[in-house]
Amino acid sequence: MKTTVRTFTGSAILPYIDELARLRIRIFRHYPYLYDGDMEYETRYLSNYLKSELTVMVLAFDGSRVVGASSGMPISLEAEEIQRPMIQAGIDPGTVFYFGESLLEEPYRGQGTGHRFFDERERHALEAGPFSVTTFMVVQRPDNHPRKPKGFIPLDTFWTKRGYTPRPHLVTEFAWKELDEATESAKPMMFWAKEWS
Repeated sequence: MKTTVRTFTGSAILPYIDELARLRIRIFRHYPYLYDGDMEYETRYLSNYLKSELTVMVLAFDGSRVVGASSGMPISLEAEEIQRPMIQAGIDPGTVFYFGESLLEEPYRGQGTGHRFFDERERHALEAGPFSVTTFMVVQRPDNHPRKPKGFIPLDTFWTKRGYTPRPHLVTEFAWKELDEATESAKPMMFWAKEWS
């Protein structure tokens, strides 16, 4: 199934907020995030992308329907727990562009859209300012996690081919309500990063 990919920045993202919220809730329910989301939190979180023209949202469409999304913003605009590992490692947050979610409904996977997501976000980051590092976080789950699907293949090879490497010294915790949890709990998150000359 073919998609059309378009890139939006800042306030131009507003018309898609509700669709993006529903997409995040649907896809993040699955392993490894197991996120038990709600629209109120999602719309509040996504509204952060409206506050600066330096933010980016790359959307995949099937006709007029959003079937995938990939986001980014300067890490200096992100939450404290995302900035903290960089600061503690002596990395200037002003040089780092952070990639948030990268989501695509299953029928549309394996057709190159994931590469387009990275291409567009990297292009935006390099044009938006003096960013010398692009980075994203990955939730850390034990190999024997009870909800890990049989045959689950992490995206490590894909990310490595894109020039990203894991940074075990850059780790933080991020809290969300997981399936079967009564309240939020903190999950360990590790950064992957790529340097640009």
